[in-house]
Amino acid sequence: MTSQTPVPPYRNPDLPDEHRLDDLLGSLTTEEKIGLLHQHQAPVERLGLGPFRTGTEALHGLAWLGPATVYPQAVGLASTWDPDLVRRVGRATADEVLARLDAGAGRNVWAPVVNPLRDPRWGRNEEGYSEDPWLTGLLATAHARGLAGEGPRLRTAPTLKHFLAYNNEEDRCTTSSDLPPRVLREYELEAFLPALADGAAVAVMPSYNLVNGRPAHLSPLIDDVLRRAAPDHILVVSDAYAPANLTETQRFHPDLPTAYAHAVRAGLDSFTQDDDRTEATLGHVGEALRRGLLTEADIDRAARRALSIRLRLGEFDPGTGGGDLLAGDGSAGTTTDGGALDTPEHRALAREAATRSLVLLRDEGTLPLRGVRRVAVIGQLGDTVLEDWYSGTLPYSVTARAGIAERVETVFCEGADRVHLSSSGRSVVVEPGEGEPLRLEGTLHDAGGSAFDLLDWGGGALVLRSARTGRYLDEGPDGTLVCTAPGPGTWEVRQTFRLEEVEPERFALAQIHTGRHVRVGGDGTTLVLAEGADHAVPFAIRGLGTGADEAARVAATADAAVVVLGDHPMVNGRETEDRTDLDLPAAQERVLRAVRGANPATVLVLSSGYPFGITWADEHVPAILWSAHGGQEYGHALADVLFGDAEPAGRLTQTWYRSADDLPGMLDYDIIGARGTYLYFEGEPLYPFGHGLGYTRVEYAAPAVVVEGGRVTVTVMVANTGTRPAEEVVQVYTRQLASRVRTPLRALRGFARVRVEPGGSAVATVSFDVDRLALWDTTRDRFVVEEAPREVLVGRSATDIRATAALEVPGEVIPPRDALTPWSAAGYDGARDTSLCPLTPERGDAVRSRGEGAWAAFHGVDLGDGVTGCRLEVNAEHACVLRLRLDDPEDGPTAAVVDVPAGKDGYDFTEVGAAVTGARGVRDLYLVFDRPGAAVASLGFTRG
Repeated sequence: MTSQTPVPPYRNPDLPDEHRLDDLLGSLTTEEKIGLLHQHQAPVERLGLGPFRTGTEALHGLAWLGPATVYPQAVGLASTWDPDLVRRVGRATADEVLARLDAGAGRNVWAPVVNPLRDPRWGRNEEGYSEDPWLTGLLATAHARGLAGEGPRLRTAPTLKHFLAYNNEEDRCTTSSDLPPRVLREYELEAFLPALADGAAVAVMPSYNLVNGRPAHLSPLIDDVLRRAAPDHILVVSDAYAPANLTETQRFHPDLPTAYAHAVRAGLDSFTQDDDRTEATLGHVGEALRRGLLTEADIDRAARRALSIRLRLGEFDPGTGGGDLLAGDGSAGTTTDGGALDTPEHRALAREAATRSLVLLRDEGTLPLRGVRRVAVIGQLGDTVLEDWYSGTLPYSVTARAGIAERVETVFCEGADRVHLSSSGRSVVVEPGEGEPLRLEGTLHDAGGSAFDLLDWGGGALVLRSARTGRYLDEGPDGTLVCTAPGPGTWEVRQTFRLEEVEPERFALAQIHTGRHVRVGGDGTTLVLAEGADHAVPFAIRGLGTGADEAARVAATADAAVVVLGDHPMVNGRETEDRTDLDLPAAQERVLRAVRGANPATVLVLSSGYPFGITWADEHVPAILWSAHGGQEYGHALADVLFGDAEPAGRLTQTWYRSADDLPGMLDYDIIGARGTYLYFEGEPLYPFGHGLGYTRVEYAAPAVVVEGGRVTVTVMVANTGTRPAEEVVQVYTRQLASRVRTPLRALRGFARVRVEPGGSAVATVSFDVDRLALWDTTRDRFVVEEAPREVLVGRSATDIRATAALEVPGEVIPPRDALTPWSAAGYDGARDTSLCPLTPERGDAVRSRGEGAWAAFHGVDLGDGVTGCRLEVNAEHACVLRLRLDDPEDGPTAAVVDVPAGKDGYDFTEVGAAVTGARGVRDLYLVFDRPGAAVASLGFTRG
């Protein structure tokens, strides 16, 4: 007889997960538990636990691990308005993650990005889905579900990025995003919660920025809201190197043990800090425990969440890793699901996604192309497919030129200026040989110098490419200039330069990344980068404008011209770098205008991760298509749509504005007060949210609206009066016609895709919960469906409304704010020149003035028959005065004057009071500050 080693409970899949976690936690020492609180989790050999690593990038395909299927960028996937397609892309990406476990992939994937696309200037616009929070949540849930799988165990563990209110790159670690309660509840959280509530996403990454003055990594909303929304444990992982910011750039805490203790208490479970060097980070956590800043229970909670993800991945189940757990690093538990890489099915899916993502912005009948035998393909993006920071390595690529060339004869012109550089009319820039530093030599009469192609990527960012080698100008050893780069790229982009006009037709050349200027080195000939502009070489540039001239010449030889323009994902609009405008790069615009002048049958094709303000093109170019960077099958997809094999199926998921002048400030996150996004924008967009044309004509009948069982159902007949099948996206919006507060001008409630044959019709049905009509009531801190008249709007975009109908749903009247019940000042109805700040380091918000005359408004305050006193919780850098005014912040009667003492620090709030006169009835109340630096956390009134 032989005895068998008993299976420990944590390896028994027949037991409840929590029982298994209890057993495993009880078997670990404190030091071993702390070892789980890092991106690189330490193995526990005595228990057979292998190492585990969080963080494999999987935004639109597997990234950073060599060749993998590259799908359209996330904003492009979103433009399909097809959750099932997005789910299938997620599943295929999970296949490739599992196939690359032996090459360093881990099963905790950092995708999707669910930050609503509030401002198109955001450098990471390409990573998100939409400016609409509901649509963002819908597509994020689809992608996460594809990544996670449908089975009882997770295939991968998706992570939502980046919580919270993160839409700016400039100073992203130190800026604070102001989120009044309504913006938080109705906009930001609406994007994050669906994937968590569905169980599709099982992890969350906080963002680098602060929110209301508190670092997002310390947000009480992590535990108070996110974890309560999820059906199971969620793992909260920090962004890379963000934990150290708590003491360094943000200076929120005096030392790292204090900061890390706060982070763990706030809900952070995994520190992504110092790469795989865990000792210092975990040492600070241990020190926090020794100081009493953390308890064993705090460590246990975080460790339980880390282990829960691994358990749900099947790592601890027999037959899915077993004795091989020590070879893990996130790969254990996968012996029955080996995945697949770059399969024919994935390639077909990449083509389908790219095709369905294309959006027809404008067409006067030029498309689809018919009867053309020769097409001029023109532009900087005409014969290239670009990767972005979160792409995999393209296994192959089909460019626009290649895709079109499979259909018709093509002629190509990149449209880049072919230039020569000289200095002071005496020396020319020469590239001696591959990899050798550039130098000035000879005279203009001796040699023409080396030729370079000058490419314009917008925002003043230019790149120079050797006409001889095709390599790009880069920084070499000791600051020399060499043509060695395959293109602009890597985390620190050192291949982009700007021209600074120092005298008429003479330009200094400055490296954008460092600000250093090109000058002559100590040997008198070699060109180097050096600090300061005083000794910069003033270059004359011969050949500016030649790209547009050549493009026009080539365009004139063809039946049609397809001009492919846009952005470079590594330049002027990427992680760490916002755009400052919405302009098409100037040199690219010159090419477009020249081509349009030479060939009336011009089609503009934009490939970009963000919108452009292409007002000239909209007025002069007969056909315009847009897509995000489309991945490896881009050229095939484009040709399918250009020649009419596929109907343009994409629709915009964010507003295209005419210029940056239509946008609020980059850091103004209060979309309600600033009238931002399609929800509140009152101007005329260039192309509205939801816009996208087809190749046929459709008509909408009057919609029918039924309210039953807490749901609204809208049905509408769509007829195809054209000669081609229609791919119609029927969009349903609602509008509330009266409210105590500002409400959206329209809000998307749902959509239906219908295919309608020529001469036929189809019924589109959209249903949604009545609760979706709720707004956040700041007087009672809860969602409320307000009693009010409403309309259903049915159409092809947010502004192309084809039919409307009345909508009657049960609701409630929001009562006036009770003056005798103190309320949070952060719940204001409007404000000017204020910011939100923390009440304490841990939780709570207050309103702080930024200037003299700043104010916060509270509408409809019920003062009854009169109040006699007020009580405020206040703080100030210096002693000051607050005024409570009625009806108007400047001219309204003053009801009270409140003296505010100086506090010891920004958290030293104290309660003060003052007499109130002339305040009765229901009135609008204004809290008016007489100087910057004063803050109010709460206020209320007394009587008698």
